[in-house]
Amino acid sequence: MTSTLAPRLDSAPSRPDAAVVPSTYVLTLSCLEQPGIVHAVTKFLADRLYDIVEHQQFDDSRRGVLYLRTVFAGTEGPASAADLAAEFSLVARDYDMDFQFHDERVPRIAVMVSKFGHCLNDLIYRWRSGTLGADIAMVISNHEDLRQMAESAGLPFIHVPVTAESKPAAEARLLELIAEYQIDLVVLARYMQVLSDALCTRLAGRAINIHHSFLPGFKGARPYHQAYDRGVKQVGATAHYVTGDLDEGPIIEQEVIRVDHRYGPAELTTAGQDAESQALARAVRWHAQHRVMITGNSTIVFK
Repeated sequence: MTSTLAPRLDSAPSRPDAAVVPSTYVLTLSCLEQPGIVHAVTKFLADRLYDIVEHQQFDDSRRGVLYLRTVFAGTEGPASAADLAAEFSLVARDYDMDFQFHDERVPRIAVMVSKFGHCLNDLIYRWRSGTLGADIAMVISNHEDLRQMAESAGLPFIHVPVTAESKPAAEARLLELIAEYQIDLVVLARYMQVLSDALCTRLAGRAINIHHSFLPGFKGARPYHQAYDRGVKQVGATAHYVTGDLDEGPIIEQEVIRVDHRYGPAELTTAGQDAESQALARAVRWHAQHRVMITGNSTIVFK
């Protein structure tokens, strides 16, 4: 049985009258398929006067594993995710569950960029409009090009240059910033530096990357020019968790746009940037809403 917790809420209201706003939580879990799992979960919540707001599950018959995500709300019972986890541990032990409770705290993200601004611009727009599902706490870059874009949105822009010689120091600085700004998720929004294996391990499950989906066919510089030369008929993008295997982490979302012979390199680039922005934004939002469960080198995404 494994339990991990979202940050603790300071308090939860009692139920003096109908005007009290319910607290909302998310439970995610996985365990081997067996009878009684859903009943055990729903009974646990009903006994504490919680209402189920949303429920999704996936029975993976190939692996014999059940994955579950339940959103519930109420004004009675434990005051925090930690309290809920402590009480639920007795239920989880019977089914050998890996589970996690999340409270209403909005995740804080750090966006890392280099010189391309389309993903950052899109994330900022969604953040300011309230549709991202997360709070952008800062922007980190190895170049100065996007400082104005970040600072015009009121975001701290921190320049951390990276060279072959300074890379260990730069990554140490990144970890300092993650701790200082209390970052929950790192988003590589076209950050054109390869992270070390050690840093990838430290950020496992807490870092999302975006790249064009021509890999591994069109590697290196000018991939859209390569695509044009080959007459591709679709362009796309892949958002995935960062691992030590370059661009091969568990995939969260992909976007594809159909193109044809009328698309030159510039038009292909524009279409590709649109796909990158859309795929990355969805991946960040789903992660922030605790809709993504990692299983090996794959994911279960409850949309």
